[in-house]
Amino acid sequence: MGLRLEKRLVPSRAMVVAAPLLAVGLTLLVGAVAFTLSGFDGFGAIREIFLEPLFDAYRWQDLLVKAAPLALIATGLSIGFRANVWNIGGEGQYVLGGLAGTGIALATMGSEGPWILPAMILCGIIGGMAWAAFPALLRTKLGVSEILSSLMLNYVSIQLLYYLMRGPWKDPEGFNFPQTALFTEWQILPMAVPDTLIHVGVPIAFVLALAAWFALARTVAGFQIRVVGLSPQAARYGGFRESRTVWLALLLGGGFAGLAGVLEAAGPFGQMVPAFPTGYGYTAIIVAFLGRLHPVGILLASLVLALTYVGGESAQTSIGLPAAAIGVFQAMMLFFLLGVDILVRYRLVSGSRTPKLAAPVASTRSTEAPA
Repeated sequence: MGLRLEKRLVPSRAMVVAAPLLAVGLTLLVGAVAFTLSGFDGFGAIREIFLEPLFDAYRWQDLLVKAAPLALIATGLSIGFRANVWNIGGEGQYVLGGLAGTGIALATMGSEGPWILPAMILCGIIGGMAWAAFPALLRTKLGVSEILSSLMLNYVSIQLLYYLMRGPWKDPEGFNFPQTALFTEWQILPMAVPDTLIHVGVPIAFVLALAAWFALARTVAGFQIRVVGLSPQAARYGGFRESRTVWLALLLGGGFAGLAGVLEAAGPFGQMVPAFPTGYGYTAIIVAFLGRLHPVGILLASLVLALTYVGGESAQTSIGLPAAAIGVFQAMMLFFLLGVDILVRYRLVSGSRTPKLAAPVASTRSTEAPA
């Protein structure tokens, strides 16, 4: 007798909320055991990655700075995911946003004025939206899956970045390093909290997440996105066009990712370098699902995933943990989240039960011919 999955009629609301917490707990436990068996201090790695940064004021600054782009990209992706539009190109849109903002910075390198930074931010948003427009066009006109097209464009964007860093945008005074010139004071994000690492991009990410929450819950466009995601057929009866929703979802996702890219270029990096792609676009997918596609949940989930970056860097030096450990923890978190979600919505039952057929009801009609 085998096991099979049987859908629950009504999933437990408590378990739906607790599933992300359970996934994080399983990740910590299994990760510690796995790295211990691999010859590392597994429980020490858990302490360095997930606990030590929480008790260090300086690391909290770095934690917020790294959580901001994750929250921005994940918020944009969650809008599409709610509409069943699967934008996997957040990494490429993040890179194009950074490149578009950098282009404005290089073009205004000899200029001064408070208008330069807003122009960079605006072009970064447009750059991310333009990169997301390709999957939208292919999906609506040719029926190409946005999963494949947006994913493959990630690699195109990285190659474009490498070309620009080693060619047209290479700093002639940069000692032959493949990087642009450093941004000027008019092209750098101001600090939100003086004498800290927290730039204005951090509160921007918080405000935009709350704005997305309001837009999804209180506007016609948000209602359209939710209806198309829940029932495309009902959306058609309601007069909502699926193609319009695809464009809206992808352009919003690209705009949020592009904004994250330009804020990173004008913030922590202060220039464009080949190491600009840091995997934020892929990690933001985990953030979106860990946060239950809810903007407030995404803010909390972005802090959890930012821990893997901040704590992972210190674990590499303190206990010799390999750099790939960050990706391992992130992948396990997604794996356990998907696994727990299945058990929340389905139950394991033994055997191959088949519904019993009702006994035939005897006909009340006489079979005898009338006299």
